[in-house]
This record gives sequence, structure tokens and C-alpha cells, in this order.
Amino acid sequence: MKDLLKPITKQQENYLKKKIVEAGNTGDPAVLEKLFRCLKIDSVHVRRLSVSAIGKLAKFAKPEVAVGNLIPLLQDKHPQIRQYTIKALSAYGEFAKPALNDIKEIASSNIEKEYNIRDAEKAINVIKEACKVAEEKQVKICVKCGKKVEPDEFARSMKAFSRVYCDHCFDEVYIMRRNYDTKVELNKNIKTSDGTLVQSDGERIISDFLKHSDINYRYDERIRIIEGYAIRPDFYLPEFDIYIEYWGMDTIDYKIGMLKKRKLYQQQGKKLISVSFKDKGNLEKILLEKLSRYIKI
Repeated sequence: MKDLLKPITKQQENYLKKKIVEAGNTGDPAVLEKLFRCLKIDSVHVRRLSVSAIGKLAKFAKPEVAVGNLIPLLQDKHPQIRQYTIKALSAYGEFAKPALNDIKEIASSNIEKEYNIRDAEKAINVIKEACKVAEEKQVKICVKCGKKVEPDEFARSMKAFSRVYCDHCFDEVYIMRRNYDTKVELNKNIKTSDGTLVQSDGERIISDFLKHSDINYRYDERIRIIEGYAIRPDFYLPEFDIYIEYWGMDTIDYKIGMLKKRKLYQQQGKKLISVSFKDKGNLEKILLEKLSRYIKI
């Protein structure tokens, strides 16, 4: 990436991260120009969140302008930025056609991250299908209400949910998910050394360990590891495609959910590191041992 602004301070970065997330949830196209400028800031987190917000605003943006600003990010040196750009472009459906060649290069690369290749292949299918829907006037039906879905609605719903929704049903499903996410966020009240808010002291130990080991992570973010189904791993290490789950309870319902989640990881062949509240007294040593099976620390 060329022409980046000077590095920003941690305080400025945290402020921008909060504002960018808010902007992506406004539904206001007026914020897009600010988001476009944020794409040139020398902060991986700021650029990643800006790309995500632009994808969320696909319903309201001038698609040609948004796509034009996103395409250069497919060449970003950070794999997470490329991943979020691929996903954001797929939300623009047929308007993302100019990005297809670059996305195809990612999908066919033998040095690209596995998750980017997977997401690129999916984006290619979504964009091509959206182009067909637009060009051939194909009829796509909302799985919730049975209403005919327009090409742009098709692209947005496939990007967000891997299911076909009209805008009305999309909003209903999105609000249900957001309400659930809000409840989860309220339980995050323990601050780690890098400022991340987590839900338990065990998760704090894991976060601090990863920070001390200079390992980038994403905490409690929704990730789709199988078509049409998303999970929220406690920690995801994008550079290594490794998932860490901290099993913090011992109730029957919790154990049932834990077994289902572990089975899903296993079925998809994912690298999962499991630790529990029983490991808390020796958590850093256990993490070091288990992570060393996959990476050098």
C-alpha cells in the first residue's frame, strides 16, 4: 500500500476503531468519504474495520465509488486486510465485477493464506451469480418470506448470512443477531493488557499471553467456517488459522454446546486448541505447549 499517512498513536487508533464501527452501523452514506480516507491510515486495525464498515454500507453506497476504493486493498500486505476486502466486495454483487481478476489471483495463489483462498473462491461465486441475476433477470426468492429478491439484495444477504434474504428480512435477522451480540458485549468487563475487554479471568490470561508472545488475535468475532453456519471462537489467530476455545463453565447445557462446537471444528479439519477453567492455574504453560505443536514461539 502506498501513500499511507503517518503512524497514529494507540489512543488515536482506539478512538478511530470505535468511530468506524459506529459508522458502519449508521446506514448513512455520508460517512463513506471518511471511511475511504481511513483506508490510507497506517494501522491494520483501522483499515480492516474501515473495509468491514464499507461492506456493511453496500446498501447505501454509490457502488462504483465504493468498489473503486476497495480494489487497491486486495494488494495490501496484511492478509487480514485482503480477507476483509474480499468479503466487503462480495456485498456489492455485480458492481464488484471489476475486482474479479484480482480476486481470482488470490484464489489461485500458492502462497496466499488458506482462509483468503477460501473466501476468494466464495466471493467469485457470489459476484458471478449476482451478475447473472442482473443480466439474465433470474428470480431469487427470500428464504424467510418468499418474496422476489433483487440482485443487490442477493449479494448482500449471501455475503452476510450465506442465505438469500430480501432487505426487509435481512434487517430483521440482522437486528436479532445484533441484540444477541449486545448481550454478549455487556458481559465483557475484564480489561486485558492491550485494552481488549473479555468475559473471564481465564480469557484475560490467554489475551495477555498472546500479546506477550507477539501473536495477533481476534477475540470473540463471528467467523464462518462452514457454508451457512457461523461460530464465535474465543480467540482466532488469523496468521496461523488457529482457533482457541476457553471452556469456562461446567453446566450440562454448556457442555452440550461445547461438544457441538468441537465437533464442528473437527468436521472442518480446523486447528483447535482447547483449554478450560480447570487449567487456569497453569494456563500459560499449557498454551505454550499446545501452540508449539503448530508454530514456533
